[in-house]
Amino acid sequence: MNLGVLVFLALLPLATVGLFLVVLRWPAKYAMPLAYAVAVVIALGLWGTELPVVAAASINGIVVALNILFIVFGAILLLYTLRESGAIATIQQGFADISPDRRVQAIIVAWLFGCLIEGASGFGTPAAIAAPLLVALGFPAMAAVVSAMIIQSTPVSFGAVGTPILVGVNQGLAGQTVTERMTEAAGLTHIEFVHQIGVQVAMIHSIVGFLVPLIMVGMLTRFFGKNRSFMEGLRAWPFALFAGLAFVIPYYAVAALLGPAFPALIGGLIGIAIVVPAARAGFLIPKDTFHFEERSKWEPEWISRFQDDIQPMRAEGYELSQARAWAPYVIVAILLVVTRTIDPVVNALQSVAFSWTNIFGTEISASSTPLYLPGFVLLVASVITYFLHHMWDHGNYLNAWKTAGQTILSAGVALIFAVPMVQVFINSAPGGYDDVVQIREAVEAGVALGAAAQIASMPEMVAQGVAALAGGLWPVFAPLIGGLGAFLAGSNTVSNLMFSFFQISTAEQIGLGSAGASLVVALQAVGGAGGNMVTVHNVVAASATVGLIGREGDIIRKTLIPMTYYVFAAGFIGMAIIAGGINIWYLVFLLWLAFCLGFMVVNKGKRPGLATS
Repeated sequence: MNLGVLVFLALLPLATVGLFLVVLRWPAKYAMPLAYAVAVVIALGLWGTELPVVAAASINGIVVALNILFIVFGAILLLYTLRESGAIATIQQGFADISPDRRVQAIIVAWLFGCLIEGASGFGTPAAIAAPLLVALGFPAMAAVVSAMIIQSTPVSFGAVGTPILVGVNQGLAGQTVTERMTEAAGLTHIEFVHQIGVQVAMIHSIVGFLVPLIMVGMLTRFFGKNRSFMEGLRAWPFALFAGLAFVIPYYAVAALLGPAFPALIGGLIGIAIVVPAARAGFLIPKDTFHFEERSKWEPEWISRFQDDIQPMRAEGYELSQARAWAPYVIVAILLVVTRTIDPVVNALQSVAFSWTNIFGTEISASSTPLYLPGFVLLVASVITYFLHHMWDHGNYLNAWKTAGQTILSAGVALIFAVPMVQVFINSAPGGYDDVVQIREAVEAGVALGAAAQIASMPEMVAQGVAALAGGLWPVFAPLIGGLGAFLAGSNTVSNLMFSFFQISTAEQIGLGSAGASLVVALQAVGGAGGNMVTVHNVVAASATVGLIGREGDIIRKTLIPMTYYVFAAGFIGMAIIAGGINIWYLVFLLWLAFCLGFMVVNKGKRPGLATS
């Protein structure tokens, strides 16, 4: 079977998502069932995947979707608890006292607070927390989700206390002969090799990611501002770059000194400690103030069905201090750190587990540890808030539970099909070849399509097709494969598990040594983080927290812009480092940055009623 045909077939489920969700703008609740059906038909009818494998992968996907829905439920419950208690009104006033500028608010909430939550939790939790908080501060729902999704990039490789590196890359490379050859050549142990990759990941993220706050506010003003102009966002460049550097400098230092567990977490803490007091003092705050237009002039697709419900309310005769209003979020951050770093606590929470191993006789298993999920932490924080804010004297705590439950029902359909589609795609050939040479030889030998399980899974085949086209330029495209894996799985960790070994094998095949090979794996992890900006089920989950169901395609169309910047900037700088010395790839990288910023400067949108994306 020709490699091109196999790659084409493997791309069909992804093409279905792209066409119906992004291009035709179908709601995810319609597009994802169709994509699931396409994946199943190709797996069963063309790829040679056995029915028990498809069924087992689907069940595993449903379990994962239920885990995500639990996180969404917790995020919405906490938000509405804070609204009912009057805390959101206090928080809103606090931001007005720092700066009424929406660009500054987005940088503090989405970028800095989001990076902190990502470092502690991962699992899409930052967007699920930041998006509804931004809506409560007066952002259009779509603007809130887009902002929250854009920051799902730089901190993600070290999310959940380093899980994408310590689990994804580590297990993806473990026990492989090519990894042993590379570590031996470098004179390192396996874990030292993984830590080296982690430092390289942090370095690339820092070079590429310090511009993320600037890009985020540019997107905010371009798509949701009165003038539809990137320039309004770019005028905040001193504060945006200051906030970017305030995160990435300690982030890289922690990766180099302490390893992969805490860069995002400590970087977020230090960034907040630096930027918030500076903003309060007026340091580098833009001279002009950016506001959204009045609500009557917002475009209908920006507004969620919870837009008005989330707006702040005050309890009569009951005022909260800023410290007490923010305390629930502080509690969330502390609980996330404790439940992920203190072994006895981790073991106790993970001991409550539900699992189904070897489903239908396959190697696929499904499991859930509900007490370890971030949703449980958010639920606990909500209950603590009830007592902390004396809600028995005011507010309607039951209303928060009711709203959270209604939201879960509206988001459920899309996720119940989106995640199983991904699992069928990933598990289309369990036990197949991993090695690049084996895949190529099998294809060239004319392995029958019905025996494709002996070749590779669909994502592996897509990666092999890109590798065959790229040749020696592979490092430029390595982040794109990482992004593809994250787009599919909604997880940098899973992307690294799928493709780390493929990446190091490809690096060896094009003649890179140990240092170059580790850098290619680092590019995989960086791309996997960037791909989180567009992953379907994270977009669905974040949208659900603000009640913005059915506009997932519009959000992805927008977040594709910063995601494209991210993966190619990473690829160009990675290629420059691998080439060594002063080379033309540094110029290519700088030209790419100039092109992206130039595009923002000259690009003008159109007024409401006309296309804006």
